[in-house]
Amino acid sequence: MTEELIAELKLLADRYEKKDFLNDDPSQFIRWYSDEKDIEVASFIAALLSFGSRSQFIPKIKQILLIADKNDGIYNWIKRGTYKNNFNTLSVTGQNESNSKKYYRFYSYDDLIFLFDEINGILHNEATFGFFFQKKYLEEKKLNENILLSDIISNSFKSKIVPHGKDSANKRINMFLRWMVRTDSPVDIGIWDWYDKKNLLIPLDVHVINEAKRMGLISEKGKANKRTAIELSKLLMKIWPSDPCKGDFALFGLGINDKM
Repeated sequence: MTEELIAELKLLADRYEKKDFLNDDPSQFIRWYSDEKDIEVASFIAALLSFGSRSQFIPKIKQILLIADKNDGIYNWIKRGTYKNNFNTLSVTGQNESNSKKYYRFYSYDDLIFLFDEINGILHNEATFGFFFQKKYLEEKKLNENILLSDIISNSFKSKIVPHGKDSANKRINMFLRWMVRTDSPVDIGIWDWYDKKNLLIPLDVHVINEAKRMGLISEKGKANKRTAIELSKLLMKIWPSDPCKGDFALFGLGINDKM
């Protein structure tokens, strides 16, 4: 990287990592609640549904949280199993019946219920979503010093809504982790202080990968997979040694701004 490119990336990151970034971005949902127990669960669900058109997925996320808020918030809604009775609102067969009707894109109400079931299981194993993964990470780190938290989270779910595969870029989980781990940000909330932000991988979406190729940060043949996410994150660490995901704001911000 040239000094000019480094300076440009720093300038872009500072330009886009502003509070108003939250306005049209799914990161707005990390501020929906004030209690950390709610923040973790709401943010995870929001991240998993954040694909496709913002105009389509943001209302779908809001719909889930609004239903939950009528039932004492997302954490209690999931842990108490209330979602089994009132999420399946469009079912013609009644409460607790299967509903294969699509909720968003190729995910059905049944798919969401299964995801909620798995989160429910986690919340019955540990007091909070975050504490569950903190314990799991510390246990697995003893066996593999280089274990990625994104892989631990991915492997903890069977739901098809959660990204899987050893070569997956895990974009949505890495975005969720950026929200949870990065501190001193007007966007990211940084409540998981037990995971080092230098170990985060950049959420490799189409805007990020296109801008990274255009700037020569990755090969034109680079694919949206884990290898590319690791490669790009290591490169950005040369600019931000303790916080490579700050570069996400530079690349994603520029990409989405150019598109608009």
